[in-house]
Order: sequence, then C-alpha cells, then structure tokens
Amino acid sequence: MSVERGIEHAAQSPAALPRKLADILRPELGSLANEIVDEIRATIPAYARPLDGPYGKSIRAGVEYAITLFVAQIADPSVSKEQSHEVHHRLGQNEMREGRSLDTLQSAYRVGARVSWRRIMRVGRRSGLSSAVMSQLADAMLAFMDELASVALDGYLEAKARTAGALDTWRRKLLHLVLETPPAPSKAIAELAQLTGWPVPERATPVVLHPLNDAVRTRRHNSVDSDVLAELDCAEPRLLVPGEISGARLATLQAALPDYRLSIGPCRPLDSVADSLRWARDALHLSERGIIQARRVIRAEEHLATLLVNADSVLTCQLRDRLFAPLADMTGKQQERLLETLRAWLDSQGNVVDIAERLQVHPQTVRYRMRQLQATFGEHLRDPGARFEMELALRAGVTPSSAPEGYALPEILPAPRKSPQWTPSGS
Repeated sequence: MSVERGIEHAAQSPAALPRKLADILRPELGSLANEIVDEIRATIPAYARPLDGPYGKSIRAGVEYAITLFVAQIADPSVSKEQSHEVHHRLGQNEMREGRSLDTLQSAYRVGARVSWRRIMRVGRRSGLSSAVMSQLADAMLAFMDELASVALDGYLEAKARTAGALDTWRRKLLHLVLETPPAPSKAIAELAQLTGWPVPERATPVVLHPLNDAVRTRRHNSVDSDVLAELDCAEPRLLVPGEISGARLATLQAALPDYRLSIGPCRPLDSVADSLRWARDALHLSERGIIQARRVIRAEEHLATLLVNADSVLTCQLRDRLFAPLADMTGKQQERLLETLRAWLDSQGNVVDIAERLQVHPQTVRYRMRQLQATFGEHLRDPGARFEMELALRAGVTPSSAPEGYALPEILPAPRKSPQWTPSGS
C-alpha cells in the first residue's frame, strides 16, 4: 500500500471526535511516546538494543509523529498527514534493511496501539468521558494505527523489492504479467510496477532476442536501460521497452546486447503488447527460414503482410496443394520455372518486358512459358479471386520441408519495380 493509498484509506476514518478531546490528550503526548518506546523494547526482542543511534531516533520519531498526528486530527480533521506518512513509509523501509521480519514490524504497531489505548482509558476515567465517546475514540485510534501500519508495510515491501536479486525477480514477474494473455488487470500491473519503481507507460515495444552464436548464453551482457523490462536468461530472451524505439534507443540496445539479433514488434498499447511480441517472434522465425532477410535488427512492422500470409503454415500448404495440383506430374525443374514465371507475371501485371528483366531471360522465353501456364491453369489466370490466391500462396514462405509432396516452389522474387498496364494475355 503506497503513501497515497494510505491517505486515501485515512479519508474513510470514523465520524469526527469532539475537538475538546485534543486538549485533554495533548499533555499526555511526551510521556506516552516514552512509554510506547519502552514497551516495544521490553516486549519485542528485536528492539531490545539501545536506541541512541540514527536507527533508534527513527523509531522514536515514528512514535512521536503518530501520536501527535492522532491528537492533531481530533482538533482539526483536515490536518495534513503527509509528513507522518512519509516518516512511517521510511520506517518500514528501514525495518527491511535492518533485516527484521514483517511480523516484527506489525507487532510494534500492535504494542503502540495497546499502550495508547491503556493511557486513553486512564485519561477517560479521570476526565469523566462517556462510554459513547470512549467507544468512538477506540474506533478512531485503531483505524489510525492500522492506517500507519499499512503505510509502513508498503515501505517495507518496496525496500524488499529493490534489494539486489529481489528487484530482478520482481521485474521479471512484472514482465510476465504485462505479457499475459488474456491481459492482466491494469491494477495488478500498476501495483507491481510501483513495487519495482517501473513507470507504467501507455504504449510499449517488445523485442525478441536471438543469440548470434552459442557462446552468448553463457557470456555476461551489459545492463539495458533501467526503464526496460528484460528477461535474458531463458529459452526465448525478450525485452519490453516503454514507448517507441527511437534511433538513439536502438543504438543503446545494440551496444548493450552486441551478440544478439533483435526482432522488434510494433509499438502497442500495454494491454495488447503480447500480440506484438508474438509478431516479433514470428518475424524472427521467418528470418531463420530465409523468408525475411536475417538482418541484425528486424522490424516486424515492415513485414506485416508476410507475417499474415505465413501465420498458418498448414493452411498455406493446403492452399498450395489445391492451387498447384495441375503441376504434380511435372518434374521439379519444370515446376520451378513455371511458378517463378507465374510469380513474376503476377508481380509485373503481365508486362512481358518487365517479366523478362526479373527472370533475366529473353521475352520470347517468357511468352513460351506463359503459353504453358495458360495451358496448365486455363481460366484461373483470368479469375481475380484465383489470381489473388495464387499470389498469396507464392508470397508465403517456402522451404523444402514445408512444400507439399509432388512439387517444388521457387524462392521469393524481388518486389515489382514498376506497375505497367495489366495485360492478361501477356502481350
């Protein structure tokens, strides 16, 4: 629970107490603070040591701020709680750094509540306070102590999350939470992000990493920027970078991870960044198959159409099998020549000269092959739907292991350089 949440919790305190109680209780504050500190030292072994140093001063300051604020709230319910909450937040952090447990911290607050109530009972009897007022006072005091204990608990957990090793564990958990499918509740992400000190962005960019050699996995790497969530020591290393990856950010990542290929997904809202991670991973896999050029940095955003047509390899093979069944009786070389000609014809919208340039053959050779294609596929070459399916199948990545038995497909050809008038006859 954060300081802000503690203040929010305090706003729900019981109805205002009679303000005259502040005048009755204020003279008790000095001796009450001493009594609480003495009782804590006497009943909780972890606090039995002398409290003369900085640590002891922080304990005493926490007690004094607490009881002073409680009485001040009675006199003026609108009094600021910020300073007291900050003191108890730091107190919780110090407790963790001193190596004490949560039970010890919570026990100290229970002792403080018990000693305070014991004193209030004595003052109440002496001052003739009614049972109704005493009951209201008890409710207010217990709620107030619970509030401060929650603020201190938040400080304790925050310090624990920031210790060496623990911070890395929590940040990994946060990365997993952000990448959950379906998306995790934004509140859960916000709470864990606060615990680790990660500013939650509206949009983020995932990066999938692939080691360029086997030695990378055992080699130490430089630290990435502190706002980047990273998981490198796993089967599929990945990063999550807040916002867009600018040129400067990319240079920093490459310098920190010199032995990795980076596949970068599109920048997406946080609740859909898992989809972007999947696209980045798919782009990396396609680069390994030679369908996307295997550069040091791959941007999935530049290959969305290729990712789409390769999203279901089994379905793509089924489509190829149906479309190119007429080629089944041809030799592999014949299939390759006709299909590369078909791809060039589709890309060039039927312009023979352009096709010849693409294939580096004579235009007459192109016309000969086109007559073979027309004899093989007939009316399908004039059907827009069939042409779309053929282009889809040809643009999908092909490897020997994925091609249906009975035919071979050529490698993907360059994109068209110009767009001449469509001429289905191939003239």
